[in-house]
Amino acid sequence: MLKPSLAIRERLAKADPGNAGWQRDLGTSHGKIGDVRRAQGDLSSALESYRASLAILERLAKADPGNAGWQRDLSVSHNRIGEVLVEQGNLPAALESYRSSLAITERLAKADPGNAGWQYDLGISNERFGNVFMAQGNLDAALKHYRVRNEIISRLAKADLGNAEWQRDLSVSHNKIGDVLLSQGNLPEALTAYKAGFAIADRLAMADPEMPDGNSTFPSRMKGSASRSSPRATSPRRSPPTRPH
Repeated sequence: MLKPSLAIRERLAKADPGNAGWQRDLGTSHGKIGDVRRAQGDLSSALESYRASLAILERLAKADPGNAGWQRDLSVSHNRIGEVLVEQGNLPAALESYRSSLAITERLAKADPGNAGWQYDLGISNERFGNVFMAQGNLDAALKHYRVRNEIISRLAKADLGNAEWQRDLSVSHNKIGDVLLSQGNLPEALTAYKAGFAIADRLAMADPEMPDGNSTFPSRMKGSASRSSPRATSPRRSPPTRPH
């Protein structure tokens, strides 16, 4: 179904190259095909589709730099490419893609500090950096970015105490900081971070027993040695709950 849709959108975009809507639709189709190829494990083809999408979104964002929607689309496109590069083990190239995304999310968050969606995106961008640096063994850099993420999600969670997803994100954020501190051999601070994450997870579990627990590894981590292999870099689970258009 995706390839016929792509063919239609290619014809529309070619027939009216000045129509930003047709161009965005074409970029979206390339992105969706990339998603399917990635799910199939065909990372090279996924990367090719994502880069085709990126080229279109770059043109749209450049033509209308004040359009926050185009800018966020471009940020997401850079992230998709970064995620595939992480899966391919090309961490330096992944960092470059994430860096391009981070620059956009920083601008959006600075321009509209009251927009929770932009703030969430900025936090996730920093988490991606932390994941890659953790995988590379650059613990100081990982800790720096995880703490930025923690500061942002702490503000969001405090502002919306009823948002269980943000509360869980905060719990996971404490755990990631704990992981780095544990790897650095700083057991007292690691324990403090894990306890903060555990307290949130415990509250969520009591409120909703079906809620996934992001702290299930807490006891086993603290039983083990401080020297352990760095976790593989992973990407965040979801987009922010609300996005401006």
